[in-house]
Amino acid sequence: MNTAALNSASLAASELAPEALTLADRVFSEIQNAIVKGELEPGSKMSEAELAARYGVSRGPLREALRRLEGRKLLTRIPHVGVRVISLSYEELIQIYQVREAMEGLAARLAAMNMTAEEVQGLKDLLTQHEKQAEFQEGRAYFQEEGDFDFHYRIVQGSRNEVLTQMLCGELYHRVRLYRYQFSVTEGRPQKAFSEHHRIIEAIESRDGEMAEILMRRHIGSARANIEAHFRELSGSQGLTQAAPHTGGADKTQQE
Repeated sequence: MNTAALNSASLAASELAPEALTLADRVFSEIQNAIVKGELEPGSKMSEAELAARYGVSRGPLREALRRLEGRKLLTRIPHVGVRVISLSYEELIQIYQVREAMEGLAARLAAMNMTAEEVQGLKDLLTQHEKQAEFQEGRAYFQEEGDFDFHYRIVQGSRNEVLTQMLCGELYHRVRLYRYQFSVTEGRPQKAFSEHHRIIEAIESRDGEMAEILMRRHIGSARANIEAHFRELSGSQGLTQAAPHTGGADKTQQE
């Protein structure tokens, strides 16, 4: 978000009462999760009246939440149309994953150099939490909440590289989360992704930056290949510049 937009959003937030801000926080979180999980589909129009009724809030807190989601590039405002959930084209999505493969590979290499023993143990503890998820136990999904609950986010933070952090944990991060969750994958992929996470931690703990980078690049490259295969299956012989398809729910999804 640029400085002007940030100042505008901060001013708008300051005009709300503390109770309204609490409501705005709640609605922001609930709508964001609904977008990430596909309950609000890519490209779908957002009706303020429907959302206010759905989440039980007035227009003030709702509009503040929507402004914040626009700032995260999860919503886009179209003149004379209104607000819609973002929808990336296939090419845009693949390009993002190509960038992730290179940049997160570098982040893993730097994390092997810079993460403390306590931070590495924190990664292990995080995977223990992930393993307890019911969806993961059933082989249906590997969902990670944002920020410190996200394996990839922690590794980027552990790189100690501010430029990488700004690029990977800013607006790109939230768009990636949306599609990380929503794309169906081959059977057994959640467990495979989980195993790959463990191997990346082992390389970081061993201070083997080269291996950590290789494993992370392979990990994200595998996710990209799954997206490509899924799109080919859904689209058949159609062109590859269409919007990335909605996957119809979270029953078979995973998160890379």
